[in-house]
Amino acid sequence: MTDFAQQVQALRPQLLRYARSQLRNDAWAEDAVSDTLLAALERPQAFAGGSQLKTWLVGILKHKLIDQLRRQAREATVLDRDDSEDLDALLFDETGHWRDKPADWGDQPETLLGQRQFLAVLDACVEKLPAAQGRVFMMREWLELETDEICKELAITSTNLWVLLHRARLRLRECLQAGWFTPLGSTGGPT
Repeated sequence: MTDFAQQVQALRPQLLRYARSQLRNDAWAEDAVSDTLLAALERPQAFAGGSQLKTWLVGILKHKLIDQLRRQAREATVLDRDDSEDLDALLFDETGHWRDKPADWGDQPETLLGQRQFLAVLDACVEKLPAAQGRVFMMREWLELETDEICKELAITSTNLWVLLHRARLRLRECLQAGWFTPLGSTGGPT
């Protein structure tokens, strides 16, 4: 595998998160990201290096997302998913007990961030965000896009962006406190 192909492939998880936040459908997101990677790998010479590779791939992905939405426009999609049930199933077993007892932040937040279950809960919390908040959060935190890029892409002001990010972070904190971290002063999670 060439160096370019490896760099493109390394960005796949970030592209997939972005696509999921935009489409709210895992299968469609997978298709859009696959199309994006295929387009990039078929024409590596199209990347002139005028921007970061990630920015270039996100540009391609945006067009693929629009194509995906157009393809699916004729189909009526009924989402019968209850987000609270998804989060509950992730956190609790059939008897209502914690699958794994949540930890508090402690002195080693890096350890918690590395845990797969924490990332799964974080992803579930991001999915529960309102669409606009989820979109800007993913663009800023996962794709590491600059303020001006996000504002231009979404046609919003920087003030509006910061309000959306602030609200998204507050909701994520609430969700993570309710779904993962033991509140301060508490002796443990639900039993």
